[in-house]
Amino acid sequence: MPLVSDRVRDLHARMTLEEKLAQLVGYWLDQNGTVAPMQSEMAAGQKDSGALPEVTRHGLGHYTRVYGTRPVDPVERAAWLWAEQRRLQRETRLGIPALVHEECLTGLAAWQAATYPTPLAWGASFDPELVREAARAMGGSMRELGIHQGLAPVLDVVGDPRWGRVDECIGEDPYLVGTIGTAYVQGLQEAGVHATLKHFAGYSASAAGRNHAPVSAGPRELLDVYLPPFEMAVRDGGARSVMNAYVDVDGVPMAGSAEYLTDLLRERWGFDGVVVADYFAVAFLEVMHRVAADRGEAAAQALEAGIDVELPTGDAYLEPLAERIRAGLADERLVDRAVLRVLAQKEELGLLDPDAFADDPPATVDLDSPQQRALARRLAQESVVLLANDGVLPLAPAEAPGRARRVAVVGPNADRPEALMGCYSFANHVLAHHPGLPLGFEIRSVREALAAALAGDGDAVEVVHAEGCAVEGEDTSGFAAAVEAAASADVAVVVVGDQAGLFGRGTVGEGNDADSLELPGVQRQLVEAVVATGTPVVLVLLTGRPYAIGWALDGVGAPAAVLQAFFPGEGGGDAIADVLTGAVHPSGRLPVSLPRSAGTQPYRYLHPVLGGPSDVTSTDPTPVRPFGFGLAYTEFAYGDLAVDASVDSAGTFEAAVTVTNVGAVAGTETVQLYGHDVVATVTRPVAQLLGYARVDLAPGESRRVTFRVPTSRLAFADRRLVRVVEPGDVQVWVASHAEAAARSAEVTGTNGAIRMTRARAEREVPGTATERRVLTVTGGVHEVTAADPRVVDVEVSAR
Repeated sequence: MPLVSDRVRDLHARMTLEEKLAQLVGYWLDQNGTVAPMQSEMAAGQKDSGALPEVTRHGLGHYTRVYGTRPVDPVERAAWLWAEQRRLQRETRLGIPALVHEECLTGLAAWQAATYPTPLAWGASFDPELVREAARAMGGSMRELGIHQGLAPVLDVVGDPRWGRVDECIGEDPYLVGTIGTAYVQGLQEAGVHATLKHFAGYSASAAGRNHAPVSAGPRELLDVYLPPFEMAVRDGGARSVMNAYVDVDGVPMAGSAEYLTDLLRERWGFDGVVVADYFAVAFLEVMHRVAADRGEAAAQALEAGIDVELPTGDAYLEPLAERIRAGLADERLVDRAVLRVLAQKEELGLLDPDAFADDPPATVDLDSPQQRALARRLAQESVVLLANDGVLPLAPAEAPGRARRVAVVGPNADRPEALMGCYSFANHVLAHHPGLPLGFEIRSVREALAAALAGDGDAVEVVHAEGCAVEGEDTSGFAAAVEAAASADVAVVVVGDQAGLFGRGTVGEGNDADSLELPGVQRQLVEAVVATGTPVVLVLLTGRPYAIGWALDGVGAPAAVLQAFFPGEGGGDAIADVLTGAVHPSGRLPVSLPRSAGTQPYRYLHPVLGGPSDVTSTDPTPVRPFGFGLAYTEFAYGDLAVDASVDSAGTFEAAVTVTNVGAVAGTETVQLYGHDVVATVTRPVAQLLGYARVDLAPGESRRVTFRVPTSRLAFADRRLVRVVEPGDVQVWVASHAEAAARSAEVTGTNGAIRMTRARAEREVPGTATERRVLTVTGGVHEVTAADPRVVDVEVSAR
């Protein structure tokens, strides 16, 4: 049993079975459109709001998405919600209000609310503190509207970009996902809203990148790749809720796995919050996994495994489970365990206080405040990744003699605000079912933002536009207009990419998996047709996944410059314009590798020797741009790499490097610390991110960056499947991306000492590694425990 207060125990002691079960389910009002898998089949029979007194006669655990299911005026809905909560206090026997949960992956998923960049853009920023600040602002809006729990962040580690839900993920590196995701958790919970970690665990490893497909990942891969971000968010972030993954892992559905939901999550990691079911996941034990004969058996399995609350409705945890308990086929003590957790959560959120709804609901709300707009734009700015540039960028400022006088902005995503937003934005998630309704907040397309940025003070640049083609389909009839616009311009900005949506409505998003990583439709042909005009072309990708665009980066006739933006949100059009014009210098870094082809997937940079290229296979998995890659409008140099020869009593070592801006303009470098366990008892990655730091540098400025790294960052699951740190040599280096350092560095470390070794510098891009050092971890095998630090401490100082 969890540790709970006397008030909670007293309340629980007075509850009937029906009142207990009512606290373990949600109720979904106003379902409209399809925003969850198999929603139409699974949620039939839901009653309207007039039936609420009957539906909630025993109380209610959760109200499901009262703001985010259809467009509702937030002030009017808040007034309704306050009245409904007061009714629950007044008319139910125990007077317990309902907890309200909402989606908040790209900001609160409600009409008129600010829309932030998608999580893949968070990862591209490499800026946990900014993500934390944005999450705190999102949480402030939610709390103002009486929302208590947010269904975010997604901590699935990307392994296969064909998976439709990649745009909801942060990146392909567990440490990056863990640090960014933990910052989001902290920010949301600082605002008084409980974060929900999802999807626990292994969801993104589904076969062939197909949604809900089986997962064949071994337990070591789960322990070393898919689970660390969740562990960080639980131990370092104090996350209060976890949501199960839909998948089965090696034949065992996560919704019915006590090994993961209880033994690992609670007993080993110490999680003491509430586990909620992903929508319909309990019923799926019967209808999709076929490990339960009926809903009652599915409920019993899920409850025993550790799912406390069935969402979004009570299909299994109400009457089917009650019947099973009355028949002696399920233990009511498991219900008690879950109810105590739920009541403790409600107490923590203030819902058990008699005056919880004594204040009036908000009379006015601003869900897209200037502060939120500024945060959304800044996060978008930091997430834009410059992949290639032959000097055409930044576009010349107004006072420059070579300033472009005519700019063509073409492509299917050039003038569509929806193309800037992710799958879980309210616009693409819900408003797609309500054509004709306004978005409810300001957002400028790339064309609009660039035209405004180039307008100058009375010295306007002419901006011409042509769509060229749609995101999907084979229609090339618009090519001629796009080619004509580009041919008559000084520079052409071609904006291509995705349309986010769900379950077949779009090119990426939940249920929109891909069997090809070519740009959708005829977009590649459009780009090639515009490039053939001879006008310098800047290619801008607005996507929710990385595509195979080697032809646009390294091929003959490639565009002059390429920018990658992962659904940058309401400030994304302005952020892209800021980077194109040089008002903001690009600082984003790839949180995922850019694939060579779909046939090389799944791939991530965290691979052992056998996972890379070799002369025994004709298939080359090497990405066309690696994890961590990103160019700037200046150049950076690294020097004086030093690794402290000692590991202190806390199990921490230091690595320091001097980074210098050797270019003519200011810029931001993301310094990345990598390591490689030279010899271990199981295969280890050839490179592993150990830490990172964003460093702002003026021209000619140098700074010393010191990383304090716990040796637990080097932990892995040994042959016993125990996470350990083994003694031995570890190469440590600093680089601008995961592939920057030479693979052939001589290793001269010996037990008990550190020897320096020089690696061949591969300077195919500015800022690559200059040296390697070898750290030797001494002593016996060290098993990682809860007390071990997980986040790298970084200090940046002037030289």
